[in-house]
Amino acid sequence: MKKICIVASLLLASVLGFAQAKKPTIMVIPSDAWCNLNGAMTEFNNQGSMVKVPNYKQALLNTDMLLVISKINSLMSDRGFPLKDLGAAMKSLESESAETAMTTSKSGAGVQESPIDKLKKTAKSDIIIQLTYTVNQTGPKKSITYNMQGLDAYTDKQIAGAQGSGAPSFSAELPLLLEEAVLANLDNFNAQLQKHFDDMFANGREITMKVKKFDSWDKDLEDEVNGTPIGEIIEGWFSKNAVKGRFSTMDATENMMNMEQIRMPIYDENGKAMDARAWIRQLQKYLLAPPYNLPSKLTMKGLGQASLIMGEK
Repeated sequence: MKKICIVASLLLASVLGFAQAKKPTIMVIPSDAWCNLNGAMTEFNNQGSMVKVPNYKQALLNTDMLLVISKINSLMSDRGFPLKDLGAAMKSLESESAETAMTTSKSGAGVQESPIDKLKKTAKSDIIIQLTYTVNQTGPKKSITYNMQGLDAYTDKQIAGAQGSGAPSFSAELPLLLEEAVLANLDNFNAQLQKHFDDMFANGREITMKVKKFDSWDKDLEDEVNGTPIGEIIEGWFSKNAVKGRFSTMDATENMMNMEQIRMPIYDENGKAMDARAWIRQLQKYLLAPPYNLPSKLTMKGLGQASLIMGEK
């Protein structure tokens, strides 16, 4: 009986651990629309073009937004969804900014990343919730209108949504107004998030990859190594290593390949969470090893867009 109890306990612990591992990590951020309306925008140079983007550090100086994010974090945590805090992520990002600013390639080129790309990389969340809200006032009564968009952090595709307005109230407490407005749709919103993550767990996380070549390379993707074109060698690796062999080659020439809908595993063989950079690095090492001996340089845009440039490191 004692052995049976021990085995049952181990099985239960295993099941509980598995269930906990399946919960997506989430971070709540102010939407672009809210930041624009509230003067929390800044400009950055994106390869010569000036682009306006949200300034999350400035947005968090707005005490109302800080209270609203805190309330959403609390409501989500109460329902078993682990939250990454935007304020903590911004502090981590600031500590890395000096190092990133000093990072260059061997040719002297700088690292090109947008502020949201840097934030996603630092927070490493599965899902980003973009939040917009406005406070409505009719006489002494207030209500809140809100919109929440759940975005896959790797693809920026919307995978959940909730919006609505709360009933007018004499309460002046913004978090209470938000809670009253959100609660009616929150469980359905969370169900959409969980459905998306369950799909990722079963079928892999979706990423994209571009294969390019340096001008200095004396080969192209149609050249053969051991009787197989280099492009087919790359596709063969994805056939074996993508979840259920799922990927699509959208375009291919002797100089480039555009691969989309690649389904990469969320965890490695040791059960450790894995990102796109770590997974594509396995392909990079595979190509560099004998019998192929093909060097390449790996770069990332955001969390889910990889570029493998063949010919040099």
